[in-house]
Amino acid sequence: MAAPDSRRVTSLTNPLVKLARGLHLRKEREVSGLFLAEGLKIVTEAVDLAQTPRFLLHGPGADHPVLQRVVQATLKAGGEVVEVTREVLEKIARRDNPQAVLGVFPQRFAHIDALEPSSAPCWVALQAVRDPGNLGTIVRTADAAGCGGVILVGECCDPFSVEAVRATMGSIFAVPIFKLEVDAFLAWRARWPGVVVGTLLSAEVDYRSAAYRAPNLILMGNERAGLPLALAAACDVAVKIPMRGRADSLNLSVATGIMIYAATG
Repeated sequence: MAAPDSRRVTSLTNPLVKLARGLHLRKEREVSGLFLAEGLKIVTEAVDLAQTPRFLLHGPGADHPVLQRVVQATLKAGGEVVEVTREVLEKIARRDNPQAVLGVFPQRFAHIDALEPSSAPCWVALQAVRDPGNLGTIVRTADAAGCGGVILVGECCDPFSVEAVRATMGSIFAVPIFKLEVDAFLAWRARWPGVVVGTLLSAEVDYRSAAYRAPNLILMGNERAGLPLALAAACDVAVKIPMRGRADSLNLSVATGIMIYAATG
């Protein structure tokens, strides 16, 4: 049975179903300004942070009390609630075992002028990050550590892709995301009141003994190339994470997590 004040959709050619399916594509996300979040937990996280879905899609049956709360919050905010079949959920999620709840949300990028460095002990800047799983995991880690936000520098993957949102486990709604081109970032960084710390292969300072000073800005480079010269030169402190085994590098999200917790103590 559909939830009160909701409608039921069974056709794969329904315009809303087509819209939701299209949000797997970056082009469609950019045109619509929307993104897809999967699962009752993530959608509930959003609602708890006063971010209600524009469209809430759920499978048959809406008796779960948490889902009922999300349904009412969506309707109160002017969103639309739609019951869909399992087949429709599978097509939208592109999975054989899809989540029973999907939310379509407006994208929200924060403006850099609204960033107040002293409001958090640590912030994260990522240059040309390519892997959405890495990006989503970093957003989640930044949330867990109490960081103020994540700044995307240059051409990065989309933080609102399905893969990135999935990896945030709901933190996409809690952590402000900023975007800056490299030149704009360098100009903005010149006014940073704390320490900018970056990881470099050539660094001699162990990350555990670096001179952190809040507000710390952790600057991390691309998964393969690391920080380019201009951004490396913008760091007050360059550090290394020692490699003691056969592996000569760390996954970007792991390395960033280590740096975040080193900076936040």
